[in-house]
Parts: sequence; C-alpha cells; structure tokens
Amino acid sequence: MTVIEGETGTQRLIGYVLDVSDRDGAACILDLDDRHLNRQGILHGGLSATLLDSAMGATGSLTIDATGRHPFTTLSLTVNYLAPGLPGRVTATGRVTGGGRATLFIEGALRHEDGTLIATATGVFRKTRAAP
Repeated sequence: MTVIEGETGTQRLIGYVLDVSDRDGAACILDLDDRHLNRQGILHGGLSATLLDSAMGATGSLTIDATGRHPFTTLSLTVNYLAPGLPGRVTATGRVTGGGRATLFIEGALRHEDGTLIATATGVFRKTRAAP
C-alpha cells in the first residue's frame, strides 16, 4: 500500500490518509471519532464532502502521476448523502468516468467499513501546474 500521510494541513487537521497504490483510483481513509461527528453523533456532511473531494482529486492525479501528488483543482462537486456515517473506519474512493487531457469527470463513493454506502459524488477536476 502506498500512502500519503500528513502532507497537507487538511490531512493533519482531519486525520485522513490517502492510499494511492491503485492507479485506477485513490482511496481516502478516516477512522471516525468524536471530532468528526455532528450533534446527531454521525459523520459531519462537510467532512464527507472533504473526504470525497480528496479521493477524487487524487484519483485525477493518478492519471498523470504515479505518486498521486500532482495537483488538481475541483471545478464542481455534487454530493448525495444516502446513509448516516457511524463511528468506525470510512473510505472514500474515486473513479474517472470521462474527460480529456486537462479536465476529468470523476465519481466518488464513501463507504463505512461495514459496507454501508454513506454518500456518492460527481465532480469535474482540472489538472493544474505543478508547484515550482
């Protein structure tokens, strides 16, 4: 497993890791605890969107960079919430569905470790210039 850990402030703040070992799509993994839950005791929807966005962006990166680190910018992201995210491990994954050299259409799915589909997403991502 090839994992990106603590690379960004967002990763360090939330505590997720990115598994970029599968060239067909990245996985964003988070062990939920009370810091990630809303007043109802379930995964906060904004964090669900963040996990999906991160997995989908890294999936775009894998199309041109085997390390999964080439930056992509999210142009649009639509999230559909399907079930509550209960404490435990959740994993967001991405899958490219279309696009060209610079702009990609990517689908995402967020699942609990018990197999429950928590949320799905669709998005448009654009390759950006690598940092100098």
